[in-house]
Amino acid sequence: MSDEIIKTIRSDDPLGDPFFRALVEKLRAGGVGASDPRDVRRVVADIFETVRTKKDQGLLELTKRLDGAELSPDRLRVSDQDIRRAHEQADADFLALMRRAIRNIREYQESIKVVAPPPLRRGGRELAVRYTPIDRVGVYVPGGRALYPSTVLMTAVPAQVAGVKDIALVSPPTTDGDIHPMVLALAGELGVKEVYRVGGAQAVAALAMGTQTIAPVRKIVGPGNAYVAEAKRRATGLVGIDSIAGPSEVLILADDSARADWVAADMLAQAEHNPGSAILVTTSESLAGQVVEQIPQHIGVLERSDAIRSALREYSAILVVPDIDTACAVANEIAAEHLQILTRDDEKVLKKIRDAGAIFLGPYTPVPVGDYYAGPSHVLPTGGTAKFYGPLSVNDFLKSTSLLRYDAAALREDAEDIMDFATREGLSAHAESVRTRRNA
Repeated sequence: MSDEIIKTIRSDDPLGDPFFRALVEKLRAGGVGASDPRDVRRVVADIFETVRTKKDQGLLELTKRLDGAELSPDRLRVSDQDIRRAHEQADADFLALMRRAIRNIREYQESIKVVAPPPLRRGGRELAVRYTPIDRVGVYVPGGRALYPSTVLMTAVPAQVAGVKDIALVSPPTTDGDIHPMVLALAGELGVKEVYRVGGAQAVAALAMGTQTIAPVRKIVGPGNAYVAEAKRRATGLVGIDSIAGPSEVLILADDSARADWVAADMLAQAEHNPGSAILVTTSESLAGQVVEQIPQHIGVLERSDAIRSALREYSAILVVPDIDTACAVANEIAAEHLQILTRDDEKVLKKIRDAGAIFLGPYTPVPVGDYYAGPSHVLPTGGTAKFYGPLSVNDFLKSTSLLRYDAAALREDAEDIMDFATREGLSAHAESVRTRRNA
């Protein structure tokens, strides 16, 4: 039975294994569980055109058709009163928990916030950089089965630490037109005053292009399904985005010192996302076998057992490799969203890792520590994009601007080189703009 749930691969070259290569490509496609990507692109293109031409009315039509919620134009935006009521009626213990998490997130984000260095001065030249917050940001909070109120904290708090002035939060409504009260309570707790009952690709389109009710933003952040991911891809250029999120994933790199029951529990936690991917790469044949035995025992007591079984069969695997170097090579190639290191010498292994969204070191640092509470944002690169993207942070909400100042003597000193460079590019007007000043 256990062999039917998750596949075990034993190989000196797992990256060359056909099953594993197909699994990696499936994850990199970014739309696990979605229909043909060409269909997704066509649907999203139609949604963008509807929002562009019909604006609010288009949003209402799409929300009725896709979410089953019939709204009037005045209900697109959640009223201040509704946000305040949700906050006032929220469970006191829930709010206390959220405040502790907010404190941790804010403290971490403040600690990593980039600060401009002193200007570089060379003679009459002053060269510097300035960091300023993005004016207006859109936060996408998933709804439905993928309800993650924690996303509110992991996106809005870093933006607030950066100094973002306006935050517009969008989330899919239920069929009765409401947004989950936990999301509204957190908006109230954080002082986010703009909340809209709209989700899916149409919400991204509205944030990017604007409607009568929703003013356009400068950047859109937050995870979503394949349609949201494609919408963010399409919006890129109109606005900035954090990344194009795919299925949630964990890669656990372990030797024979790891506890099999903990490893199995961590894999199931990721598979619970449905779709979610859990990959164990281990040097221990014994550990692999024990994890295979543990998984069915754990699944039986979990609420989403059918979804977990599906994710383990379709998007997960156990790899037994000959040594830690091979395991690290696999980890770097996959560049997982979450990487757990469970070995006798985690620091030594860490030095061999180049690519991962977030790294969880040691047996007492399971992924949920980062999902909810520690401080780093849980909005992370997926599908191998950790090779060039990093976690969402306060610094993603800051824009850098170069500052340059020359005095007359410095310009005269550099003028010949600048004019020579411009002339070699065939841009004589560039050269002339320097020459007129040099000769003044």
